[in-house]
This record gives sequence, structure tokens and C-alpha cells, in this order.
Amino acid sequence: MNKIEITDLLKFRFIENLQYSPNGKELAFVLAKANEEKNDYERDVWLLKEEGPVPYTSGGKSRLLGWEDEETLLISRPVEGQEGLHGIYKLSLKGGEAQLWLSLPIAVSRLEKVSEGFYVTSATIDKNDPDAYKDSEEIRKQKQETKKKEADYQVVDEVPYWFNGAGFTNGQRTALFTIETMSEVKISRLTEALFGVDEWIAEEGKIYYVGEEFKEHSGRYNRLFCYDLASKENRLLFGEEGWSLREPFFLDGELYVKASQGKDYGVNETSAVYRVREEGLEYILQPEFGTRNSVGTDTMLGGGRQSVHKKDAWYTVVTREDHSELWKYDKDWQKTVLYDQPGIFSFFDIGEKIAFVSVKAEKLAEIYTMEKDGSSVEQKTSFNEEVLKEKYVALPQRLDYSSGELSLHGWVLLPKDYDETKKYPAVLDIHGGPRTVYGEAFFHEMQVWASAGYFVFFTNIKGSDGRGDAFADIRGDYGYTDYQNLMDFTDAVLKAYPAIDEKRVCETGGSYGGFMTNWIIGHTDRFCCAASQRSIANWVSFSFISDIGTYFGPDQCGAKDIFRDTEALWEHSPLKYADKVKTPTLFIHSDQDYRCPLPEGMQMMQALAIRGVDTRMVIFHGENHELSRSGKPQHRLRRLNEITDWFHKYTKEA
Repeated sequence: MNKIEITDLLKFRFIENLQYSPNGKELAFVLAKANEEKNDYERDVWLLKEEGPVPYTSGGKSRLLGWEDEETLLISRPVEGQEGLHGIYKLSLKGGEAQLWLSLPIAVSRLEKVSEGFYVTSATIDKNDPDAYKDSEEIRKQKQETKKKEADYQVVDEVPYWFNGAGFTNGQRTALFTIETMSEVKISRLTEALFGVDEWIAEEGKIYYVGEEFKEHSGRYNRLFCYDLASKENRLLFGEEGWSLREPFFLDGELYVKASQGKDYGVNETSAVYRVREEGLEYILQPEFGTRNSVGTDTMLGGGRQSVHKKDAWYTVVTREDHSELWKYDKDWQKTVLYDQPGIFSFFDIGEKIAFVSVKAEKLAEIYTMEKDGSSVEQKTSFNEEVLKEKYVALPQRLDYSSGELSLHGWVLLPKDYDETKKYPAVLDIHGGPRTVYGEAFFHEMQVWASAGYFVFFTNIKGSDGRGDAFADIRGDYGYTDYQNLMDFTDAVLKAYPAIDEKRVCETGGSYGGFMTNWIIGHTDRFCCAASQRSIANWVSFSFISDIGTYFGPDQCGAKDIFRDTEALWEHSPLKYADKVKTPTLFIHSDQDYRCPLPEGMQMMQALAIRGVDTRMVIFHGENHELSRSGKPQHRLRRLNEITDWFHKYTKEA
């Protein structure tokens, strides 16, 4: 068996955005692949036919918007020579090249057909220039030139002024638009300049949307509205203070919404389902697990629908324990579990069958289908079969352990050519979140290390998803129960696998895992080295620079007042304990990471450097918080090489 290499990433194929045609017979999707030379990803639209998957575009610049009708796809791609305009093309399934249909002055990522020649969409506007979409070509070019001249400075006057993956968002709002195409193209903005739309659906001539207007500070709360396209009347349906609303949907002719006040478990509280009534929200049910996939992998790129609403049922992905499932609720709110297998049930759509993308322990992402009752699961693609052919894939070995009063479990990957009479180095890998989970799904970085001769072990500690809100709640407990869980797990692994050389155990993690890495090195020197990625070092600074900092930091640290409870923020800050660090530590950060901003890693790295602790920091320009999952190909390779070389250095010296 051959080793899994870091560069195998370039061979992976990434499936995105499954969408059935209106009649449910044809399944379209996007297939992406890395282009190392261009340091980017190429995307094209494919269809799943009886004989297998078939490409319908080429060139690597197409994105799937949806279906115009049963025989016509709507795709978006750049229009050559038309800077500032965004092209929407029609592609007939009968054959031929995609035909340019609309050149729009707004960037459309979703387009809903309401009636013949009438569409609804959403796009980003500037609050100070909300009608820029009406500009003539000459004025648009003038504004583009002005923008280029002013590209070397940024003005901010609201919070948050940036958002991870979107860059500086100061003054930007997501607005609703209608597009009429019967004679000439007519675009109309429906929402006010200061209003930001979070989510929306179009249903029988009306648009139901959640969002909120703000001037200086965007909060966590929003309201529910209905816009009647015929009467042009906008009506508030629910607007009580202190509610966070999301995902409006219809079931059996009635409007529902997922909502939370965060009173019991803070910002990570699972949203309950409510029926929307004239008098307010009527409670329906509280899902016992989070209604999304939170099982981690570094082998997916884009995404797709994790919730689908039909007239007679609501289908949703749910994370349970260490895997994701597909649940169906009928109109009487009776639940049926349609899919429950190890691995990742990532996203899906429903036509004549249910099509979904899954990652398993021994397989990369592929498309599967099953009947609507969950039977007859079939794998329909094999895009990634050759990548792993004749490669050593370490299958997860489950290990149960106890920590305090908790019964927990994790997994161990055995090194390639494992010989229990020999001694091996090992890596503890900690997930982000904290409300995410590891499961029995292929993880490229872990497989690289297993192929390189390391044991790799990972677990879901207190704070992880999959076991309900109470288990996931570690507010005011960061660095305590979770840290002890990790140390107990490490002890259990070393006991179960005596072939591990306890002097050559490395540790790494990103985001929350980066926070925990920073915390660990300040509380123990049992690891020979560590790699801290996109981390948090100081909750005080984090709370005032992260895109989610003003509410997430205080909430997670149990600080009721962001200005007065700084002791609580500092108590849970790894930087407070940096004077105890002895562990050689590598720091990986991106300069456009606005979730865990660069200064967080810089503080911790400098605290180690001035004390003579061996340290190194690698900063990736132009990358954000998603570097390890969707960063540019060359950067992803460099990141994994840096971490792996760091491990090699200290496991050889130990």
C-alpha cells in the first residue's frame, strides 16, 4: 500500500450544490477541482444521468444558480469585457453552448422564479449608494475607477466592520430584489438601504424574510417580514425583542420559523421550531440535536442544502453523537429517521429520490441516492475512487474512556505498516467550534500523518455537538472540563497503545482547537511540540476585534458585561498562562481571518518568543478562517507541510 501524500489534495474532486429539476427527474451539481498553477479552484456544472455523471460546462468558471424549467439550467459566470456586470446564462439540456441571458449590475448567488419572466433574488448593496444598480455604464466605470484609486485605505463606522470570508463589510447590506424579464430587464430593490436580509423564501407570490435594520451596530436579533409582490405591501409578522430567527418555511400551508432567545444555553443554543401566528410564535418542538451537519472533514469545499421543505414534510440534516443523519418531520410533526450511518451526511436535495453527498471513513465525497423512505441507498459517482486506490487508509479504532462523570469516546488511527513491537510518535488533533464533532469520516491531514508513521488520535469532549445543548454548554468553563477531558483521553490512548512513545506526542488544533492548543501549552509540558492554528489567545482583545467577538466572547466566558467583567475574559485567556509555556509551538494564521484575527496568534507567539521558547509563525496572506478547508491550493499544501515538518523536527529530536 502506498502512502497518502499532502499533494493528493490536488487530485480530490469536490461536489457542491445538488439541485433537482422542478419535475424531480434531473439532478444537477457543481464539481470543483484544485488548479495548483493558478492557485485556485475550477468549477463546472454536471448532471447525474442513468449512465453516470456528465459534464455540461467547461472552462472552470461556472456556478449553478438553479433551474429555469425542466430542461434549462441557470448558471452564473464572468462576462468577458464587462467589468462590474455579472452574467447569468441559460443552458439547455438538449445541447449547445450556454447562452448569455442577463448581464446584471448585482452579484446573484440565488435566483427564484416566481412566475414567467419574474424572479426574486438577493444581493449586496452599499448603504451609502443603495441604488448603484441603476447606474449607467459610464457612471459605473467612473465609480470603479474611483474605487481603485481609494483601494489603499478603508473607512469603518459600524460594527462588525468585517466578516470572515467576506472581507470588509462596513456599510454593506443584503437587499432583496425583483427582476422582470418579459420585455426589457427591470430590477427593483424591495428593502431599505439600512436593512440587512439574513434569509428568505418565495412562496405563492410573497417573500418571507428575516433580517434587521441597523445603523452602527448589528446585533444577534432580527424580525420576520412578509412582502406581497402583487400589492407591494411589506408587513411585519413577528418583531419581539431578543429573538434570533432563521429559516422560515412552509409545511402543509402554514408558516414556520426556527428561533431562539438563548436564555438557557447562550448563543450556541439549538433553535426550536415555531408556527407563526397573528398573535406571535406558537411553540412546536425543540429538536434534541443541532439541525445541521457539524461533523468535520478537510475534504469538502463548497456546500448545499442542509434543510429541504416540501408541502407535506420538512427534511433536515441532524448531528447526533459522532455522525450526521437525515430526519423527516411530517405535517403532524412525527419524526422519521431516514438515514443513520457512520460518516458525514453533508447536504442533499429531493426530487423523485433523495440525493446526497457523503464522506465515509474509507471514502472521499461521492453522490448517493435513496428512496424517499430511506431505502435502497446507492453510490452514484466515483470521482474520488482512483485517488485512494492502493493507498493506506487508516480506519478509526474507537476507544471509550471516562473523564470525571462523563462517558466519552474517541478514535485512534494506526500508523502505516504498524508493528506493535516498535515505538511510534503520535498526534492529538482537536476540533474547532467548540460545537462541532469528529466522526468516522476521512480527514486528509490525519491520514497524511498516519501514512508518515504517526498514531493520530481525536475525540469529542464536553462542549462538542451531537449530544444536546447541555453537553455542548461550556460557558464559563473554557479550559477546565474540556482540558481535563483531553488529558484523560491522552492517558487512555497511551495506556491502550503502549507502542506510542509518550515523549514523542505532538498536539494541534484550529479555531477552538487553536484556543485549546494555546491553553494546553500553558498548563502542561507533556507534548513534545504543538501547532496552534487560527487560535484565540486573549478573550479581551478577541471580543473587540473578531467579527463575532462582541457577543461570542462574553457569552462563552460567562461575562455578563463586556466592559466590567474583564476578569472573567482574562481568566479563560491562554495568554494569562503564557509565562508557564515550555512547549515548542508553531503558529498558523491568516491575515484575512476575521473570526480569530491574526493579532490573537501574534500575542501568543510573541509571549513565547521573548521567553526563549522555540516558536515560529506562518502567516498566509489573502486567506481567512477557512484556510485548512477551502484555502488556495498552494496555501493548503504549504500549511500542511509546515505542520508536518514541525512534528518531524521534534519527534526526531525527542
